Amino acid sequence: MSLQLYVNLIQIIIAVALTVLILLQTKSTSLGSVFGGDSAIHRTRRGVEKTLHQTTIVLSAIFFLIAVLSVIIAA
Repeated sequence: MSLQLYVNLIQIIIAVALTVLILLQTKSTSLGSVFGGDSAIHRTRRGVEKTLHQTTIVLSAIFFLIAVLSVIIAA
C-alpha cells in the first residue's frame, strides 16, 4: 500500500471527526438562526463546549496540513 493511500485514509477519518465535532456544537437551534438572526448576548465558552471548540480548531489545522501533504505527495 502506498503512502498516498494512508494519507487519504487519515484525511477521511479527520473529515468525519470534524463533521461530528461541528454538529455537536449547536448554539441555537431556532429557525431564526438559520437566516443569521442571533441574540446579541456573547458569553464565554466553558467546560465541554470549550473543549469541543478547541478540538475543532486543532483538527481543522491538522486537516489542512494533511491536505497540503497529500498534494505534495501526489506531485
